[in-house]
Amino acid sequence: MEPLLVIKIGGNIIDDEKKLSLFLEEFGSIEGKKILVHGGGKLATKLADQLGIQQQLVDGRRITDAETLKIVTMVYAGYINKKIVAELQSMGNEAIGICGADGNAIRAHKRTHASIDYGFVGDVDEINDSFLSKLLEANMTIVIAPITHDKHGQLLNTNADTIAQEIAKTLSKHYQVRLVYSFEKNGVLLNVEDENSVIKEINPTSYKKLKAERTIFAGMIPKLDNAFTALQSGVKKVIIGKAEDLKKLIEGHAGTTIINE
Repeated sequence: MEPLLVIKIGGNIIDDEKKLSLFLEEFGSIEGKKILVHGGGKLATKLADQLGIQQQLVDGRRITDAETLKIVTMVYAGYINKKIVAELQSMGNEAIGICGADGNAIRAHKRTHASIDYGFVGDVDEINDSFLSKLLEANMTIVIAPITHDKHGQLLNTNADTIAQEIAKTLSKHYQVRLVYSFEKNGVLLNVEDENSVIKEINPTSYKKLKAERTIFAGMIPKLDNAFTALQSGVKKVIIGKAEDLKKLIEGHAGTTIINE
């Protein structure tokens, strides 16, 4: 099977034009089939403030009401997605920017919760691997914004980490997939204040111990849960680390490698 890289770029890098350009330069120079899933950064919140639309977060997750959905769709699937695509084109990459509604790429359903109404937040049901594979076989670099749809005409705001994991899992039927979560930290840290305290490797046993001891930053737990889910579903390797070290991450010389053994 041919190799495929699925890379998720974190929101904090999106907010920094210089860091994003450096990241895209590295990403653009990587040979072979690749998919970039991006978050939204702070631009949607900033725009909502300017328009007087109050934002509500529960446990760090955005409540997406109807007005907020318009903003995140415009920002994520519009401005940010196309800005990344344009930069990649300038580097000689044949890039195509899509969201989950395009080509029925990612179908989701509106999240239901016993006590919290998340609004128009979607949880992934299905990845259209046939559509994505056609784009990859046409040597397109795919750039995916975290907006999905329910196939009944409703757009939904969906977590980009989860989208990256679901894409990696589904496409592992056709490719040897490596999943990279790149963000502003050097990797999974033993001490969130110390950038040098990177845990080089995490397996299910050490992860259970780290969680029990509450050693790792709580915000990292969903990323790691996603990583192990991906590995259990056929993804070859999951790497977490600093966006600026992308090539080192891919080569295994930086960040944290998650293994399922």
